[in-house]
Amino acid sequence: MSGKPTPGAPAPTLSLPLAGGGTYDLSAQSPDAATMVIFYRGLHCPVCETYLTKVKEKAAAFAEAGMPIVLVSMDGQERAEKAKSDWNLGDIPVAYDLTEAQARDWGLYISTSIKEVEPQTFCEPGSFWVLPDGTLYLIDIASMPFARPDLDILLSRVVAIGNGYPPRGTKA
Repeated sequence: MSGKPTPGAPAPTLSLPLAGGGTYDLSAQSPDAATMVIFYRGLHCPVCETYLTKVKEKAAAFAEAGMPIVLVSMDGQERAEKAKSDWNLGDIPVAYDLTEAQARDWGLYISTSIKEVEPQTFCEPGSFWVLPDGTLYLIDIASMPFARPDLDILLSRVVAIGNGYPPRGTKA
């Protein structure tokens, strides 16, 4: 898959190592509603830290609604481990080593370093809901670090899946 992902289409594959050990495989997940995949820029990003702290605060409520969360970046192991620890992300899986090709499969914007603290190449933010059958339901892709979906609105809309509300934007 390349180019722009489309709601209702199969999600790109996602199998990556996890901070703390193990492997995250999206195809092996079986959520009640959907899995929320949140791509973040990396350890260098203070906006990511702020947003992912809010994600952690809402993670239990999302899980209770049937939507587990995974966080993903192009960072390597050391940086992913540091983000998980320093940002107190708790039990939320933090996957790392996303390649540029994989990021492009998900339709993410790619940036190059403009500051010494940034990696040479990293992805910009994106949030996806992937249904239990592996299809994309919600897609939110940003080109800037400060453009992120409101977590309270998202949480209040998890019920739409169970109510049969279909993926929108399928005629891309």
